Amino acid sequence: MSGEFVGLAAVVTGGASGIGLATATLLADRGARVACLDLRPEVPEPLVGLAADVTDDASVRAGVRAAAEALGGIDVLVNNAGVGALGTVEDNEDAEWARVWDVNVVGMVRTTRAALPYLRRSARAAIVNLGSIAATQGLPDRALYSATKGAVVAFTMATAADLVGEGIRVTCVNPGTVDTPWVGRLLAAAADPVAERAALEARQPTGRMVTADAVAAAIAYLASPVATATTGTALAVDGGMNGVRVRPR
Repeated sequence: MSGEFVGLAAVVTGGASGIGLATATLLADRGARVACLDLRPEVPEPLVGLAADVTDDASVRAGVRAAAEALGGIDVLVNNAGVGALGTVEDNEDAEWARVWDVNVVGMVRTTRAALPYLRRSARAAIVNLGSIAATQGLPDRALYSATKGAVVAFTMATAADLVGEGIRVTCVNPGTVDTPWVGRLLAAAADPVAERAALEARQPTGRMVTADAVAAAIAYLASPVATATTGTALAVDGGMNGVRVRPR
């Protein structure tokens, strides 16, 4: 076990499952004290589970405050909480656009805003946001989701510029299609789950979906004190989708 996070405290939103849980577990394995904010915060020890709803400012502030009290401060914030959305620009009503935007974008704003007073007290403060390959590549039936993740990347860059003078690094990870419970539910609802999985795997040059552990490893690198020269960047963890072109198999 490497110990670059020994002595540091981390908060992971959406930390009870998928990428969030993989990240929280890895940070804890590397020495961090970790709190997971989630609607259903059942997490294994030594993780600290705290209830929070990123669409409610009071809930976020209370959760972040409880995390800081439980951990003795906050050095790292991982803004992972988010929801998916399917459809073209015609397929979702205004209410759904508002709901997904509220979780994926404004939820990240709320958590960052609440954590900043604690991050400013840290000598090794870092924020890592979860974007998506959908922010940089045109994917079918992802208009709403892509719009929110494009906003996350823009938010990352602007916030990095605002906070660099205070020693707070802000970065973003853009995963490809990750084998998470949400993707599993999409596959289960497909007319031919096996064919749909094969299609998702085939569109990535590596020929396989990204694992939650691979995304967690990238988040851990960006959050780590070893990445002190890295801020205002979006790291693709996408099986080559963003930059590699191969012949169809």
